[in-house]
Amino acid sequence: MKSHNNYDVIVVGAGFAGLYLLYRLGQLGLSTRLLERADGIGGTWYWNRYPGARCDIESMQYSYQFSNELQQQWRWSERYASQGEILRYAEHVAERFNLRSDIQLSTNVVSAAYIEHSNCWALQTDDGDSFSARFLVMATGCLSQPNWPTIKGLDVFEGGLYHTGQWPRQRIKFDGRRVGVIGTGSSAIQVIPQLAGQAESLTVFQRTANYSIPARNRPLDADIVAQIKSDYGGLRARAKKTPRGVAFLKPQRLAAEVSRDEMIEDLEWRWQYGGLAFLEGFSDLTLKADYNAVAAEFVREKIRAIVKDEKTAELLCPTNYIGAKRLCVDIDYFETYNRQNVELVDIHSNPISVIDAKAVVLQDGSYEIDDLVVATGFDAITGALLNIEITGRAGRSLRRLWCDGPKSYLGLAMAEFPNLFTVTGPGSPSVLTNMLPSIEQHVDWIVDCLEYMREQNFSRIEASAEAQESWWAQVQEAASATLRSKTATWYTGENIENKPNVFMPYVGGFHVYSEICKQVVAKGYEGFVFS
Repeated sequence: MKSHNNYDVIVVGAGFAGLYLLYRLGQLGLSTRLLERADGIGGTWYWNRYPGARCDIESMQYSYQFSNELQQQWRWSERYASQGEILRYAEHVAERFNLRSDIQLSTNVVSAAYIEHSNCWALQTDDGDSFSARFLVMATGCLSQPNWPTIKGLDVFEGGLYHTGQWPRQRIKFDGRRVGVIGTGSSAIQVIPQLAGQAESLTVFQRTANYSIPARNRPLDADIVAQIKSDYGGLRARAKKTPRGVAFLKPQRLAAEVSRDEMIEDLEWRWQYGGLAFLEGFSDLTLKADYNAVAAEFVREKIRAIVKDEKTAELLCPTNYIGAKRLCVDIDYFETYNRQNVELVDIHSNPISVIDAKAVVLQDGSYEIDDLVVATGFDAITGALLNIEITGRAGRSLRRLWCDGPKSYLGLAMAEFPNLFTVTGPGSPSVLTNMLPSIEQHVDWIVDCLEYMREQNFSRIEASAEAQESWWAQVQEAASATLRSKTATWYTGENIENKPNVFMPYVGGFHVYSEICKQVVAKGYEGFVFS
């Protein structure tokens, strides 16, 4: 064992949640250490550096709001910020608020155990270091544990092998190469047009087609930026009253209260406007199958109009509910299939049987490739947490307790795990929202709770089992009322082999959830036990 370090609080993860935690905990004067497995900060924006990676929330809203000075002075260059720009923003925040001295990089936490007799958490890293703290906050992210497909032969492939969620720092040259991409989810939809412009040939292996809306990305107009910044507080306040934590231009209506022609007219306006606003016109689109079908067919007709080859166009047309999976946002994705060097292969009807040294081999036929890009997403929401052996009271293992699916109270804490908090954990709106305001709301709640404990001279906090069961029932009930519960998706862990099929995020909306959290505090932290 190399060393032992004792702190008031240990934070795991140096993404946007970890950085803001350091800032807020510093205000309380608590000794804090942030441990990060990467050799740089930024979380998902550190790892996902594949060509074309960018945010699907507009940059003026995908940003911190805790410092008005920061949001007034930082200048975003595009409507949707690229990975590189977002990473520079994270690094700027770390420098601006003097956070780096409390961050320890290249430190991979492998276990965290609650020691009951001393009321502390003991952490071990893979290189033998140990740490202890009174409080532990897991800021490990919802999309930070890459999902590698279990395809036979992947380990014998001799060409370049890349996962979009673990992209190398150095620029990869695909010029003159035969490239294959497995997956057509969000990251694939971003990387495919970029690769098509470089590769000699690009073969896309698709199991399930996805809905995608054009981003209409563009450089930010200085007048628009000035207009937003003149009332940034108003924009943020409006966003907090919405389900996604995003302020959109037009108010929501009910599809049930308009004609089909009016609905189509609104969808057309939103298609031309671009981005996730497409589904925000009608609040009942993800509740009622009839209205959902209108929006779904609208997008399918757009795909058929864009993609020239009829067979390819039909393969690209999704058949599930629109909005049940996270809607994708793209730059020239469907147009890419009109290129002569791009081929779409349906592996739903003709699955991959094996990958050998030089080819992707299907049940019927094979494709020789030089490089393979795996864009199969993440073990979402719980993957990074369960990658660490976390044990609570009496040595109870989180992995064992969650073997049939996760349960938590508000996505903030778990019964049997005293003084442990999670940022945007299962049971919170998290991935269904703009992550930055969700992160800030969670961090503020956690830090305010620690301040309350100090004022009341409490040393231990724990979610009660009853509150956890009650909240988790509400999370499942809310999901069951929507079309999301009727679709296989990574929200339920469907993309991970042997992962329990449980709906993990809370679908009630950021605005409703935030109010619930406030009420919990107003009622003396209802559902929590202090000692």
